[in-house]
Amino acid sequence: MLQNTGKLAGLTLFITGGSRGIGKAIALKAAKDGANVVIAAKTAVPHPKLPGTIYTAAQEVEAAGGKALACVVDIRDEQQIEEAVQKAVDKFGGIDILVNNASAISLTGTLDTPMKKVDLMLGINLRGTYLTSKMVIPHLLKARNPHVLNLAPPINLKPIWFKNHTAYTMAKYGMSMCVLGMAEEFRGQIAVNALWPRTAIQTAAMDMLGGDSIGKQCRTADIMADAAYAILSQPKDYTGHFLVDEDVLREKGIQDFDQYAVQPGHPLLPDFFLDEAPENLVKKMEQHGATPAFKPSSSSATSSSSGPIESTFDTIRGVINEDVVKSTQGIYQFDLSGEHGGVWFLDLKSGSGNAGQGQPPAKADVVMSMDSRDFSKMFAGKLKPTLAFMTGKLRIKGDMALALKLEKLMGRMNKAKL
Repeated sequence: MLQNTGKLAGLTLFITGGSRGIGKAIALKAAKDGANVVIAAKTAVPHPKLPGTIYTAAQEVEAAGGKALACVVDIRDEQQIEEAVQKAVDKFGGIDILVNNASAISLTGTLDTPMKKVDLMLGINLRGTYLTSKMVIPHLLKARNPHVLNLAPPINLKPIWFKNHTAYTMAKYGMSMCVLGMAEEFRGQIAVNALWPRTAIQTAAMDMLGGDSIGKQCRTADIMADAAYAILSQPKDYTGHFLVDEDVLREKGIQDFDQYAVQPGHPLLPDFFLDEAPENLVKKMEQHGATPAFKPSSSSATSSSSGPIESTFDTIRGVINEDVVKSTQGIYQFDLSGEHGGVWFLDLKSGSGNAGQGQPPAKADVVMSMDSRDFSKMFAGKLKPTLAFMTGKLRIKGDMALALKLEKLMGRMNKAKL
């Protein structure tokens, strides 16, 4: 872990979405220096599935050695932000650092993204970041070493990062464009930078969507907190950078990154938007011990004439039961191309489940399109669905949360020695 240096002692941080996850981790890291932390988030009462509120986060900040102010803030609401900023200034005498962490995500295609979700992502990610920055900057201009840090990716215009979730990419890049513009606008006055993770980060939301199988492929939020701390300790002329957590910490001499892994030694899932071709991304996964999913192995280089897809579905039928159906409640359709192309379905919504060739008995909640060879690898545990999706090998339409639940079924299949 990056050691605290005391550089943030007495400074005031305004953190959006700070009640849990990366935002809270950054808050606690700063608190160890004795910083003042404003937790600006919506969660005032416990969420049924996501732990933590602004008040519990504030308690943790004070237990870590800082001072805290909990503010109920929907960053789409101009008045709520204005009131929270004023409370922060009244309590702590000013604001030194703004961390724009709050964000909304929906990894869905154009036809499957309701405008309500589009408005939510644009409202929180793009407009919320811009609005919060606009409200806080007048106070930052009075600070000795002011910083704005957006949790946003480097802008990468490769189509692969748009085609599966155009609305999310547009909204997230809105946060990046705020860095691009404001860094230049306030150069010499305020440091404005972006920070993005090299790998997926385990958060409560990630656990809710993907379960333990996703979590094992992640690093903890501590790596982002350490990287943020390193950036916020820089002078205000350190500005306009799009930074990746691992790169920041390597420059600080950190070499052991297993300390940040949820499960040290487990293959890590790269995050979105980083400027690497899919084949390079796979090489990086292999360096972490992942199965070389896109390289033919001696056992799977050629497909058996007896029907590899049918064989896969035989195994699927052997592991599904009423408990699986009850915990999943979804109907899946697989549109397969390539040598063994065709339409297959998996019904995990009724009875004890069913699977086979052809259209599903009812409208599918999730439609997955991919090459038949990659499908076999995916269900054999040789290709992670999340990696397949991020590298464009798998296209998903419909309920993303249900899509992620399939990994649990695949784990059962692997135990059945597919």
